[in-house]
Amino acid sequence: MPSSVAPDVPRAEYPRPQMVRPDWLNLNGPWQFEIDAGDTGLERGLRERDLAGTITVPFAPESELSGIGNTDFMPTVWYRRTVTIPAEWAGRRTLLHFGAVDHDATVWVNGVEVVRHRGGFSPFTADLSGVARPGEEATIVVRARDSRHGPQARGKQSTRYHNYECLYTRTTGIWQTVWLEPVPDVHLRRPRITPDVAGSAFTVVAPLSANRPGNSVRVTVSDPDGVVVASTVRADIDLSPTVRLELPAGRVRLWEPGDGFLYDVKIELLDAAGAVIDAVDSYAGLRSVSIDGKRLLINGKPVFQRLVLDQGYYPDGLMTAPSDEALLRDIELSLAAGFNGARLHQKVFEERFLYHADRLGYLVWGEFGDWGSHAEGEHKHTASFVTQWLEVLERDVSHPSIIGWCPLNETGQVIHDHLTHLDDVTRGMFLATKLADPTRPVIDASGYSHRVPETDVYDSHNYEQEPEAFAEQLSGLSKDQPYVNDIEGRPISVPYRGQPYFVSEYGGIWWNPELAGTEQAADRSTSWGYGQRVRTEEEFHERFAGLTGVLLDDPDMFGYCYTQLTDVFQEENGIYRFDRSTKLDVSRVRAAQTREAAYERTASEG
Repeated sequence: MPSSVAPDVPRAEYPRPQMVRPDWLNLNGPWQFEIDAGDTGLERGLRERDLAGTITVPFAPESELSGIGNTDFMPTVWYRRTVTIPAEWAGRRTLLHFGAVDHDATVWVNGVEVVRHRGGFSPFTADLSGVARPGEEATIVVRARDSRHGPQARGKQSTRYHNYECLYTRTTGIWQTVWLEPVPDVHLRRPRITPDVAGSAFTVVAPLSANRPGNSVRVTVSDPDGVVVASTVRADIDLSPTVRLELPAGRVRLWEPGDGFLYDVKIELLDAAGAVIDAVDSYAGLRSVSIDGKRLLINGKPVFQRLVLDQGYYPDGLMTAPSDEALLRDIELSLAAGFNGARLHQKVFEERFLYHADRLGYLVWGEFGDWGSHAEGEHKHTASFVTQWLEVLERDVSHPSIIGWCPLNETGQVIHDHLTHLDDVTRGMFLATKLADPTRPVIDASGYSHRVPETDVYDSHNYEQEPEAFAEQLSGLSKDQPYVNDIEGRPISVPYRGQPYFVSEYGGIWWNPELAGTEQAADRSTSWGYGQRVRTEEEFHERFAGLTGVLLDDPDMFGYCYTQLTDVFQEENGIYRFDRSTKLDVSRVRAAQTREAAYERTASEG
């Protein structure tokens, strides 16, 4: 990291931990800012003049940490900042990176449009070559459009003025780190590192910006004892050179749940004389995911997945964590409660979260924030749903903590005799995911409309609150007749075909101890949860243990996902409060779910 990062810069840590270069410049902090309610800013000269206010990037203007705190609709917002590109970057290209901007972004530098990007969850980059050189000033202007109308991947962002039920305060504009980075003319692009547990090896694909005669790529894998293996391949003939690195028998160590062992990986681009042109530091975990009937295996072993739904919202930062430590703490809180992983729900999390999950051996299902496709009574996904999801897959495919993908969530629509837009989109996103990453299982759509017969995993969402009724509803899995979501008794999914199955949302037990015994206890306009609200903490623990026990005792169930890790605004069904403070006896939550699962016991007996 550069020593020039000032101590008062928010979110000052390096934002891309799987592709680290030593030289970079963090652009978080004060930017000029202005709301453009009529989206007329271009005509009114906002691109050329100073803006009226100030905002703290990378926090969205709806958040307290931004210094704005405006929770009304902002259809268009503008940002402006002038920065001097370091003179010592001379001879290299300068790249301008955005971690995420919600939703439609246009970026100008020194009056020149350098990039447009649609989608609020994925990163994008502008090459400033010919626009701003090292040693010169670069005036960066960003316009972000974020409409409340029409189909758009929003995740849990409310399209009403107020929050309600399980929809929350919006995020507009820049909400992840903005930064500059110098690269040589011919440079490495984001590598893809694929573990091969059966072969005790890694395959590293190193995309290049271009090829030059005599160039080569060298990859070195190390552990705490030093270099494990290194290999060099030509880089003058293939646009994405591929390196296979087989680990010596005595240096093989798996990445396991609860034990996130990581190898260091250095990737270097060399010229014909062997001099280093470009280099990045990365890391990798040796981990496999496979399917055997109804069993979903990690490193060839059945691991019962005790997952929690994590929506990644914060009282002061909304979708942006206030600090890197806050990202880590959420994982630690989950582990303390007895969970071994999470569904990262309706949001593409910051890459730093995945870095911490990788280090801690924390299981993650990667999901897209696809809510927002429903318009005028039907699903109307646009092409940007697919393009943005592919950008997410490119960013995250090498993280060992991710053990499955979920591009869509709760896309309820009745099955009938004609193929629909939803059928095409669901199959398209499923196939795109499988093509981008054939090493992990894919759920075509979580919970509701399974439209792809060959989906790798089948699941359901079930918020029944009575354990006996819950057990009865789920009792058919052993006979290949699992619980399946429907709409008023009408089918919304293709039939189950014996895939690995889990209940990927359950519980959501509604509990606010401050409201216990008050008239407001059942007022869903101020406090919201699933089913009948429990009256006491003891009742919570009894219900949690009962519902969870049903799933732990089913030998055909490979896991579950409890709703949810923390309260989020009015949705008060978390294990912890929204501010992450203690709400329940966490030791009892842990005890209820960390006993051996039937799925694990059956495996050990077999």
